[in-house]
Amino acid sequence: MKLLDGKVAIITGASRGIGKGIATLFAQQGAHVAFTYASSDEKARALEQELSAFGTKIKGFKSDAADFEAAQSLVDAVVAEFGTVDVLVNNAGITRDTLLMRMSEEQWDEVIRVNLKSVFNLSKAVIKPMMKAKSGSIINMSSVVGVKGNAGQANYAASKAGIIGFTKSMAAEMGSRNIRCNAIAPGFIETEMTGALAEDVVQKWRDTIPLKRGGSTEDVANVTLFLASDMSAYVTGQTLHVCGGMLM
Repeated sequence: MKLLDGKVAIITGASRGIGKGIATLFAQQGAHVAFTYASSDEKARALEQELSAFGTKIKGFKSDAADFEAAQSLVDAVVAEFGTVDVLVNNAGITRDTLLMRMSEEQWDEVIRVNLKSVFNLSKAVIKPMMKAKSGSIINMSSVVGVKGNAGQANYAASKAGIIGFTKSMAAEMGSRNIRCNAIAPGFIETEMTGALAEDVVQKWRDTIPLKRGGSTEDVANVTLFLASDMSAYVTGQTLHVCGGMLM
């Protein structure tokens, strides 16, 4: 039996990178997947076709997770089409890196809105269907930067630290309803974004990590699968670091 057989999962920001890795693994493990994307309809349709080959229901929704009303409409549409929501993965996120002395109000607001407000929006929207089902797993994508901070990323660090506090609070509120909420804090994960960096820069990052490699999207997806599945039925309010030992 597959770990997510028949479960319905919403994954935000799943058209590439970590989100796509999670969506792929979830489909392989028997989940019906509703994923969101921000721009390319063509990429979304291609991902629908790719994941449908695993034999589950897959649908992409063009939706802004940072918009409160849009998030509620998305969850309503997923429940209407899929019947329920068992798992929510809040993965949508952006960076607008610069030193604080140069950071504009717009750069601050945009990162907080997309990274943190989206977690509130979607989590609030899925509470009703999860309470009705008397179960659910919410997984929020934080970052090691939200734990330790990083120069040039005050906005990003604040948003990701906020996610950890939100996760712990929601776990405390919803535990009695059998709804779990956990966070994942990835470290240096090699995706399309890091592919644009010079190889020597990437290697310097790898050399600082005890496992001597960057993480893969599969590394993060595997931990997300654990938290989404019944294997983690007694795990809530936790932040799991997927960082190769970068933080100990």
